[in-house]
Amino acid sequence: MLGVHRSVISKHQNDRITYSSLDTRSNALARGLESVGVKKGDRVGVMLGNSMEFAIMTYALFKLGAILVPLNPSFNSTQVASALSHLGSSHLIISTESNLPRKDPRSNIPLLNHLVDPSSLKVESELVPSLRQIILIDNSSGRIDASAYKGLTPFQSIMSELPADGHALPDQNLSPTDIVNIQFTSGTTAMPKAACLTHRSILNNGSQIGDRMFLTPQDIVCCPPPLFHCFGCILGYMATATHGSALVFPTESFNARAALKAVQEEKCTALYGVPTMFIEELGIIESGEISGEGFQYLRTGIAAGSSIPAELMKKLHNVLNLTELTICYGMTETSPVSAMTTTDDPIEKRINTVGRLMPHVEARVVNPVNKNEILPIETRGELAVSGYLLMEGYWGDPKRTAEVMIADETGKVWVHTGDEASISADGYITITGRIKDLIIRGGENIHPLEIENCLLAHPRIAEASIVGIPDERYGEVVAAFVVSREHGPKSITKEEIRQWVREKLSNHLVPKYTFFLAPSETFPKTASGKIQKFKLQEQAIKLLAEEAEALLIKNAEESRTPDASAS
Repeated sequence: MLGVHRSVISKHQNDRITYSSLDTRSNALARGLESVGVKKGDRVGVMLGNSMEFAIMTYALFKLGAILVPLNPSFNSTQVASALSHLGSSHLIISTESNLPRKDPRSNIPLLNHLVDPSSLKVESELVPSLRQIILIDNSSGRIDASAYKGLTPFQSIMSELPADGHALPDQNLSPTDIVNIQFTSGTTAMPKAACLTHRSILNNGSQIGDRMFLTPQDIVCCPPPLFHCFGCILGYMATATHGSALVFPTESFNARAALKAVQEEKCTALYGVPTMFIEELGIIESGEISGEGFQYLRTGIAAGSSIPAELMKKLHNVLNLTELTICYGMTETSPVSAMTTTDDPIEKRINTVGRLMPHVEARVVNPVNKNEILPIETRGELAVSGYLLMEGYWGDPKRTAEVMIADETGKVWVHTGDEASISADGYITITGRIKDLIIRGGENIHPLEIENCLLAHPRIAEASIVGIPDERYGEVVAAFVVSREHGPKSITKEEIRQWVREKLSNHLVPKYTFFLAPSETFPKTASGKIQKFKLQEQAIKLLAEEAEALLIKNAEESRTPDASAS
């Protein structure tokens, strides 16, 4: 029976429950939430790290028909108030501390001070007038004292006052097409948008993902990606729950060392991650900080979030035994996965493509300028997707919804992804980059991913990202941001990088500018691990402007005659 199988394992809390226990505890919490006013259709902000409370809370809200609104724990006071206000949220569930990758815990007391008056006996917020209740989860191990907040509801008080039987809830009149999850997009450029997803879209998507991984009740899936993002929330919960697999949370936020230890200790069979996570994990193994032993149980997993460089894929096969690793492609607006490889796809397909469409999903490649023009097979253009998985729209934002959800001449609605892609005759989709990331050098299209793959194949380069920056002669030129594996005298030089690209690719793809990140620096990333290229572009433009100014000053000083300088 499924109920006796492990459901969620929270390593950092030393807590593990079965599916039966998850059902019982989420029923009990649903009744507790109902007692503090949560009802069907309410937007409930949940600002937690990966934890048992988040797992139970998710299913409790789904059972009530309330709308789960996961908030990034790194959001500041203004972002939280803006998100809750935009959605007219009635409740906020928040932890006393936010645990963020590579940072000390952050107290959320200043955020609460921003939202409400601590001395008030009831929750009243000028910034979020719709807010009626704040439920507080103490994850601070006694570091934070929130006793001054009289109007807040402790999470334990909701759970402890309930009967332990956790009987099923009365019929909540739920519909498969009800909005059940609003995800703030983690786009790399624009302000986040609130994508509305339904029971039908996320449950079916998760089920199909699990099918492609061949998940079973014997599988144990390690999930370092955050639960406030589709990767954790849907590829995590929905894929495992529909197949009876266990889901492991190593820590509240991503920690490479803890993730690898969790895989070893729990004998995980699957590992999730975005490329930047996998790169960090491989680096720890290569440095000897973590033993390379104990990964023999791994077979599958998911790499997603951004394009997977071929060199990284090969290392994951060889070092972590992820020989059946799958690649997922999608976006928040498509609930999220629209294409995926299978565990038995030929290796070149798993390295060079994002697989084929999920069941009941359609796609086409269109001219980015004229979106009604469908392009032929093997032709690059903008990928558009249609099917059950499309979001209902962006909450309260019809203008931006209309920009991406476009009906064709038959009335069928397509989400236009903004990704450049091509589709082969046998249905495999190749993503060649973001349309806006394309570098147009002297009228010629340059694809950053091609150069990034080339750089990552160099044994002395750990990470690389390619962006285009303005140039008077060519319009745009190539700039490379590089993290060297070795620092100091042994670090790779700009000329070595230029020579490598020149030999492996061609001269017009050679970076005109190369910028090195110091050992203590990391690429600017979204919460889901995508590199924010627009920030790299801004950084490059600023650095070049500073260099130009310094050169002008130097030339001016050198041009002065001794007599002029003396006077």
